[in-house]
Amino acid sequence: MTQMTQLEKQQARRRRLLINRAVQGGCAAAVLAALILLQLVLRVFTPDRAYSEAENRMLAQAPRMTLTTISDGSFFSGLSDWFSDQFVGRDGWITLNLHAGRLIGQREINGVYLCADGYLMEVPEQPDEAALSQTTGAIGRFAAEHPDVQVSLALIPNATCVLAGKLPPDAPVTDQRAQISRIFASLPGVNCISVTDELRLHRAEEIYYRTDHHWTSLGARIAFEAMAPMLGIDEPVQSYAVYPVSDSFEGTLASKSGSHDRQDVIEVYIAQPEVRYAVTYTDTQKTVCSVYDSSKLEQKDKYGVFFGGNHARVDIQTTADTGRTLLLFKDSYANCFVQFLLPYYDRIIMLDPRYYYDDLASVLRRENVSEVLMLYNVNTFCQDRALSVVLQSAAEGE
Repeated sequence: MTQMTQLEKQQARRRRLLINRAVQGGCAAAVLAALILLQLVLRVFTPDRAYSEAENRMLAQAPRMTLTTISDGSFFSGLSDWFSDQFVGRDGWITLNLHAGRLIGQREINGVYLCADGYLMEVPEQPDEAALSQTTGAIGRFAAEHPDVQVSLALIPNATCVLAGKLPPDAPVTDQRAQISRIFASLPGVNCISVTDELRLHRAEEIYYRTDHHWTSLGARIAFEAMAPMLGIDEPVQSYAVYPVSDSFEGTLASKSGSHDRQDVIEVYIAQPEVRYAVTYTDTQKTVCSVYDSSKLEQKDKYGVFFGGNHARVDIQTTADTGRTLLLFKDSYANCFVQFLLPYYDRIIMLDPRYYYDDLASVLRRENVSEVLMLYNVNTFCQDRALSVVLQSAAEGE
């Protein structure tokens, strides 16, 4: 038998390698096709979900097929979003993706940084500069048009700013401290309140949840005590009854990343001596005697224990007898913050501009508002378009 030359051996190895790759590719394609086919079969027998409790968000629904949606491409992008959101077993696949990513050294999964000490941190979005300019312009005009009302703005940094030392090495993040300074510099007529430095002094404490994008009640208390002088509160309460109401909170970042290694404790703070108050939800006209909704502790989103979640308008009447009425524009960061405001205002009117569509001018006229506070986390504020719309309605309604 003729002995193979070195060249022939190399060519034979190359052929075997190509054959192996073709077989592997074919197997992978067959597995992928089988999974897609299985999903299509399961989709027939599985109704679409409108809401994901695990991810705390609405899920994409099947798009309508029309000539317009096909021609502008929205049908195909909507179809992709629908298939992704309605994927059968989605939550399990998210966790599987996390484990696979960790094996290859990934430190960011689905927009969530996997940080030191079990912290999950939301990757901050880049500011929407057009929306931000519109919002700051509306705030400035609102303050100028209401010189008899103190208008304050408090922007709360996210965990990536305050707990930067826990981020993965070289993780790209937006400099929120610089963002806040730039925003405040554009609002010379507004009482701008910064709490970043004070929060950083307490970064060794549990001031942000490990599994959620919100700050904790402790973080809100530290910020409130730093803000109090700027709000005209000279002697803030120093004594609170602190109650841990849950030790099994898994927030939205745990669901989004698929990481279920940690659970958080939720605490509520009740000022001593206790102030009596009534809370009215205008969307349901329901009045209760607590800012806490214990039924939410039985659900996935336990942060909803504060006011039961977000509402367009909430009115709080207290026995503080201070002669002060506060109009609070807010996002969900304010939900756990309000418990610290109760002793200082006769009335607190909470408006969430994302859901509020009524006339703001009439609120200002009827409610004898003496102070306005806008409290947002920076990430939300730099993307928000709703606040400017609501503030503009005050000018249009006068």
